[in-house]
Amino acid sequence: MVKQIVRDPIFLQQKSEPATEEDKEIITDLMDTLKANRDRCVGMAANMIGEKKQIIVIAVGPFIIPMINPVITKKSGKYETEEGCLSLDGVRSCTRYKEIEVDYLDRDFIPQHGEYSGYTAQIIQHEIQHFTGELI
Repeated sequence: MVKQIVRDPIFLQQKSEPATEEDKEIITDLMDTLKANRDRCVGMAANMIGEKKQIIVIAVGPFIIPMINPVITKKSGKYETEEGCLSLDGVRSCTRYKEIEVDYLDRDFIPQHGEYSGYTAQIIQHEIQHFTGELI
């Protein structure tokens, strides 16, 4: 189900909790909401639809990839950039890394490990940052 985008900074600054298999509906809602906003969004975290769970979805080409409880295990190539967010107005400065490695669970809660670079790595870092409640 397509959900409304949360724009309340007080809610967005709350920390997210690890997701469990009971949260599978959130994954579907997050994917549906990203699909509905593809014209202006390339990734979403669960708190953007009102769920304080560690779930993100990212758009990679025509695919939308869910990541449950993702953890960045390695990063290199630090750089400064500016980003916007569907939940916030304007753009803000932030630090990102050109290459990252991520451990996560897929939609079936099977452990995965991925290596990402460039724009995809930047999207993943942005969405994982939502878990801490730190706004870009």
